[in-house]
Amino acid sequence: MKLIETHIVPKVNATVRIQEYDVSNFTCILTKSALKKSIKKKLVTINEKTATTAMYVSENDIIKIYAEETSVKKIFKLSIAVIFEDDDIAIINKPAGFPTNGNYFKTIENALPHNLKATIAIDALNTPKPVHRLDNPTSGILIIAKTKSAQRDLYQQFEQQEITKIYQAIVIGNTNETGKITSAVADKEALTTYETIHTVASLQNGHLSQVQLFPKTGRTHQLRIHLASIGHPIVGDQLYGKKEENYKKGLFLCATSIEFTHPKTKEKLTFSIHPPNKYAALLAREEKRFLKFRD
Repeated sequence: MKLIETHIVPKVNATVRIQEYDVSNFTCILTKSALKKSIKKKLVTINEKTATTAMYVSENDIIKIYAEETSVKKIFKLSIAVIFEDDDIAIINKPAGFPTNGNYFKTIENALPHNLKATIAIDALNTPKPVHRLDNPTSGILIIAKTKSAQRDLYQQFEQQEITKIYQAIVIGNTNETGKITSAVADKEALTTYETIHTVASLQNGHLSQVQLFPKTGRTHQLRIHLASIGHPIVGDQLYGKKEENYKKGLFLCATSIEFTHPKTKEKLTFSIHPPNKYAALLAREEKRFLKFRD
């Protein structure tokens, strides 16, 4: 097995079992549950003895953590636009139509080795990992961790709501200039604010509006559910949208901006993109059709 980390236990105020040891002392273990899994897989030793969950640690004990032997994953050769990359993280522009990860082959995660450079960091992940998700039909900015320490830091930033995300969508109807949506999602508190960028007349739906969205919480399908709840479903939303809306160009929802702290340099970073060309094309086409046929 490959040794990935060695840790010498500092002075401890009270005896503690290895499974309860403070994981912030490690760079390659992110959570207590991950530590327990590593122990059960016999990937942890204490003073050269294979650790069990019943063992205690004391000052000056030497804890070693080994990498699990894994089979090489098949790479999905999908080309993805890389916005930024260094040895710790990457920022990509996820194309619509692919799940971020999961028990499938054609996922964004399986395509990352095809698009990103290998890191030389000592706590490198086996393969780069997305630290958050975008729905299959949603496009846009996605943060990727290339090291375990970056992964842990970014998870903490998401949990503490220190990462700011902005989306753009085209929705059905004439939206207010600004708005706030506070309805619960899956019985959990949720908050989204929005600003209207542009509204055009539409023969089919009366109006279409391009909006900028600021989710303050991160519930599953939050933006799609929230917009549908106020009568402005996202164009192309086959799950929460209107059945009579027959645009066949996919979901018009894109993650266009993200702001966070670099997990290693601690620099505040902001990345922004424009939504796909189909957004402007749809609005222009709808406005042109309205002006042509309204009489």
